[in-house]
Amino acid sequence: MKIAIIGSGTMGSGIAQVAATAGCSVKLYDTNQAALDKSKTALAKVMNRLVEKGKIEETEKSRIENTISYVSSLKDLSDADLTIEAIIENAEIKQKVFAELESYQSDEAIIASNTSSLSIASLASSLKKPERFIGIHFFNPAPLMPLVEIIPAIQTSEEVKNKVIQTIADWKKIGVLAKDTPGFIVNRVARPFYGEALRIYEEGIADFATIDWAMEEMGGFRMGPFKLMDFIGNDINYTVTETVFTAFYFDPRYRPAFTQKRFAEAGYLGRKSGRGYYNYAENATNPEPNRDQKLGKEIFERILVMLINEAADALFLNIASAKDIDLAMTKGVNYPKGLLAWANEMSIDWCVEKMDALYEKYREDRYRCSPLLRKMRKESQIF
Repeated sequence: MKIAIIGSGTMGSGIAQVAATAGCSVKLYDTNQAALDKSKTALAKVMNRLVEKGKIEETEKSRIENTISYVSSLKDLSDADLTIEAIIENAEIKQKVFAELESYQSDEAIIASNTSSLSIASLASSLKKPERFIGIHFFNPAPLMPLVEIIPAIQTSEEVKNKVIQTIADWKKIGVLAKDTPGFIVNRVARPFYGEALRIYEEGIADFATIDWAMEEMGGFRMGPFKLMDFIGNDINYTVTETVFTAFYFDPRYRPAFTQKRFAEAGYLGRKSGRGYYNYAENATNPEPNRDQKLGKEIFERILVMLINEAADALFLNIASAKDIDLAMTKGVNYPKGLLAWANEMSIDWCVEKMDALYEKYREDRYRCSPLLRKMRKESQIF
């Protein structure tokens, strides 16, 4: 299979490596020659490390490197069976690229976007044959993260959808099908992990370190929300939240936090800027958490039930299947358990009562309980 990748940044280069490793012929396109050179050098370093660790043989390293060619003209992608775009999150720029690309490719070629937040239907509309278009969302770093969200637009043909599902499986990735709605599965369902943590902080219930401790110690999460936001970058995480909030017609469940906005405005972006919710300077001392068990349990359970409620609502609105929602959260963002499985463990009764208690306390639509949880409680069902 001939694969083309548009954009030689970290994500585009990673996807190129995945496709080449799976035995596909790959062309990596970028208008910037320096970016292409950087991508080629970075791949060589990755391949050398894999050889040193005994993960691959020298012959395999050479095969993968020789399978990827680096091109600077869209016309060079004319023979691709599948093209995946991984450039800046700007709909107009993407649509312009797709329209030009289509003029060079055959009618059977599939065109896809790796977008994490834009409407697939809107991007597809830039094509004369929108039925050939689909969303294929990898997670960073693409060679290591097993999950891929597959998002058909309403225009996408059944044949294209099935071909992409098979291709992702052939690439040894875990594909999950998602409806074309803001945030797809992961970026939608994960919002409360950050948003509710910020709300707890803003209410003065606990500081960053204590909230992170509660989620790591009691929840088993690899990183607490503030460590994770610092790792992702406060500017990026805030933008995703704001995008989802706007796309959902300002649903209060997704409302961004002023705390995060101010940190981003101050340049406290996290690890990449040396300071975020924590100070990453060489000799910096960060505050110790308050390891009060009762407080920790309260924090963990509040964030957990909000995550479960979001996952239940995604299922209620047919965003994805229960299996794919739990797979997405465990394989896409490394949650210790699938949220719907976690709901069964805590009990549906507990979920409904916890959500109702939050609503009773705040009287905000942010804390409305998913109709699916109510229905399941009434009918004594589990996920």
